[in-house]
Amino acid sequence: MSDLRQRFYIEDSPVRGEIVHLDTALQTILSQRNYAPAVRILLGEMLSATALLASTLKIKGRISLQIQAQGTFKWAMAECNHLGDVRALADYEEDPHFMLSEDSSTVLSTLQQPVLFINIEPEMGERYQGIVPLDQPTLAACLMQYYDLSAQIPTRIVLASTHHNAGGLLIQLLPRNNEEEQQRVDEDLWPRLIMLTQTLKPEELTDLTAQEILYRLYNEEEVRLPDIEQLQFNCTCSRDKCKNALIQIGLDAVKETLEIQNPIEMDCQFCNKKYQFTAKEALNLFGEHLS
Repeated sequence: MSDLRQRFYIEDSPVRGEIVHLDTALQTILSQRNYAPAVRILLGEMLSATALLASTLKIKGRISLQIQAQGTFKWAMAECNHLGDVRALADYEEDPHFMLSEDSSTVLSTLQQPVLFINIEPEMGERYQGIVPLDQPTLAACLMQYYDLSAQIPTRIVLASTHHNAGGLLIQLLPRNNEEEQQRVDEDLWPRLIMLTQTLKPEELTDLTAQEILYRLYNEEEVRLPDIEQLQFNCTCSRDKCKNALIQIGLDAVKETLEIQNPIEMDCQFCNKKYQFTAKEALNLFGEHLS
């Protein structure tokens, strides 16, 4: 068991699925901040969900889930790209509800005016943003409602997380390509798979291998397994991105910052890496030189 994603297909049917397991990557992300227990669980579920959704895209790029809200919980985001790199972050004020619970629904139930964004950013092409109402008791239920109503792809998602590992399962009923394929489909298959998927326990999703989960759930079906894909924590921060950020705020703002902080120090919130720019380095970005 490690950080992995296992795709699977039900043979001779339009059903495909994914199983995700996160271990080391999740622990690395959670170790960056002293998150409250309920927030840790929510981030684990968001990471699993993002890795699942990323697998449904046939593009090079990244997908992220971002929760924005009013009140004590400000925002949270999780991201996964086509290489299997994941990262996540959350910002909130201290709340006793978050400390006393180990259930992500505790966080979701306290959100004020919450919105869930699905951001798809291909390396080439236009970006896409979907807006998902957070009006269901769980993150999985919100995402399933989005796929059923907006994407119009029947989807079932199960998410689970602890303080040490997290897991997720997704199955989708894809559109039939033609009438001939429609005639070959077992119409009882999808309802049967939904019923079987609903029997999956959270501890099974976090503790069992993908093969064990699939055997327990769908051992009477012909399940085909492509190669396992690896997932890993990887931050996309860089010195060049910090340079671009300084350029974007402008020369005057950089000079004001240098009066307070010299050298300028920029921290990555995802991995805690620090980047420093001396006055000479910062001003050179604008073709300016120290007098």
